[in-house]
Amino acid sequence: MAYLVTGATGFIGRFLVSNLLRRKGTVHVLVRKDSQKKLAAIGKAMGWDMKCVVPVVGDMTQPACGVAPAQVKALKGTIRHVFHLAAVYDLTASAASQRAANIDGTQHALDLAAAIDAGCFHHTSSIAAAGLYPGIFREDMFAEAEGLDDPYLRTKHDAEGLVRKETRVKWRIYRPGMVVGHSQTGEIDKIDGPYYFFTFLKKLREMLPPWMPTLGIEGGRINIVPVDFVADAMDHIAHKPKLDGHTFHLTDPEPMRVGEVLNTFARAGHAPEMTMRIDARMFAFVPSGVRGAVAGLPPVRRFIGMLLRDFRIPKEVLKFITYPTRFDNREAERALKGSGITVPPLESYAWRLWDYWERHLDPDLFVDRTLKGKVGGKVVVITGGSSGIGLSTAQRVAEAGATTIIVARGEEELFKARDAMNAAGGKVHAYTADLADMADCDRLVAQVLADHGHVDILINNAGRSIRRSIELSYDRFHDFERTMQLNYFGSLRLIMGFLPKMTERRRGHVINISSIGVLANSPRFSAYVASKAALDAFSRCAQGELSGKGIAFTTINMPLVRTPMIAPTKMYDSVPTLSTDEAADLLVKAIIERPSRIATRLGIFSALLNAVAPKAYEVVMNTAFELFPDSAAAKGDKKGLKDEQASNEQIAFAALMRGVHW
Repeated sequence: MAYLVTGATGFIGRFLVSNLLRRKGTVHVLVRKDSQKKLAAIGKAMGWDMKCVVPVVGDMTQPACGVAPAQVKALKGTIRHVFHLAAVYDLTASAASQRAANIDGTQHALDLAAAIDAGCFHHTSSIAAAGLYPGIFREDMFAEAEGLDDPYLRTKHDAEGLVRKETRVKWRIYRPGMVVGHSQTGEIDKIDGPYYFFTFLKKLREMLPPWMPTLGIEGGRINIVPVDFVADAMDHIAHKPKLDGHTFHLTDPEPMRVGEVLNTFARAGHAPEMTMRIDARMFAFVPSGVRGAVAGLPPVRRFIGMLLRDFRIPKEVLKFITYPTRFDNREAERALKGSGITVPPLESYAWRLWDYWERHLDPDLFVDRTLKGKVGGKVVVITGGSSGIGLSTAQRVAEAGATTIIVARGEEELFKARDAMNAAGGKVHAYTADLADMADCDRLVAQVLADHGHVDILINNAGRSIRRSIELSYDRFHDFERTMQLNYFGSLRLIMGFLPKMTERRRGHVINISSIGVLANSPRFSAYVASKAALDAFSRCAQGELSGKGIAFTTINMPLVRTPMIAPTKMYDSVPTLSTDEAADLLVKAIIERPSRIATRLGIFSALLNAVAPKAYEVVMNTAFELFPDSAAAKGDKKGLKDEQASNEQIAFAALMRGVHW
């Protein structure tokens, strides 16, 4: 038996060809001249017997698919089945390109099928042919389609209409649902349909623990089918007699709602589920003119655009959240009866789809995420760069090719760090400055700009921490002044000094090392947390003003790190902390990804719990306050330093709340 297939190099096409080859027939494949190598590569990957695959050079955009007359003559009367799959399956494609491929291409394929006296023309349509029909759409329905304003819906509908009017050759029409990857391998060739939401779910997974309930959306039912079901069903139905002139819905008889689908993939990707879902259809009572006017407001438009860009979701996808159509598939079920070909439950293979996407198609895989790609040749200023987190970060960026400027008070330790990094091949400059002194801050800014012209990345890492209860601070107001002077005013002075040049160049990045204590409201750290919270608040305000000028602000709510700053509190020797290298990893992440905030899941959960149930959170914090007393250093008890040890209860609590300052 001989076949002719258009779109054989497409996703459905390659699996259909594999099925046809198992029938021991010859498969003629329409392929552009410049795509023959692609066909050979796909054939090799799919394990085709290329002796049975015959390329037919042509072009869907040309009359009769651009097949040479001699080739048409050779094929005439030999082709039993023509499978037409070539089309544009892309909601974001231009209307012109969709008309050319979907409508003109179908007409050219019909003309070719008639010219070669094909036995049957098998047209791969789509449930999109129904448009946005409100209700149940049967397989014998066509003209009843509604809501065809979208170019994709319109062209798929009109292309099917051409086939229905065809009288020169017999035909069968297949309307697959939303086609996803292979149910056994997860394989897919592009991002489409529910895959657009995978990036959102992944980001949700990174921000929140998987057990945390979240608020989500609900909508209409979307019909998802794996590619192997579609290929198997088409192959089977095509070879059954007495079905010409019929249309078959290759759909799931029990489609899931949008929220259920997202939760299924959330479970597959270990992201938190949306346990509370708001049905988007409830907003249908708002007149479309009002909805359009609100959506057209500049702030709303920019906000929605930003979210869609961040999550890589095309705006065209949003209209399908409230998809109103259900599909009756009794014709297809009758044709498939006894074949064993059924739609598997999404739950049974969703994990395969997610795994394949995360390994092969995740957009983040194709972004230059090397530190070298982000800082090579750029000027990076790091305060507190002679030790701890600052030194570990400086070593990373210097190794990556940045012009690294480290700042600290102590000259000996600072220059020693500079020389070591330069000896390792870095380009490091060291500047001494007392960042608690505003005049010295101004001097530093002027000197750096004079020497280097500009600063691309400013990392405000230098800081002072004080662990002391308020009761022990009644006569120590200077504790609050000292922390505010360095942690807030010093950092702010540098930001304000370097910002003019950044705004002039319309690029720059300010990274502020804050604390998990700002999110957790850690007791005994009122002076420290207040100073860091002030810097956080400034950064949030600055983001709103400067993001449109290419300036990014990143706040890192750093958990407890083992540095000289926490050494006076001997209890910390027995509780889990981050190493300086682990802390530097967060800085590298900030440089590469430029997020607004980096925080641990515990930090985010603490802030959320405090917002939702402040009284309950107050009890937790008070318990921690009573459990962790003031250190001997805070009390000024030098003799007690040696005897200071963490109790089992303290160690257990600190392990449970890893990284929080107690």
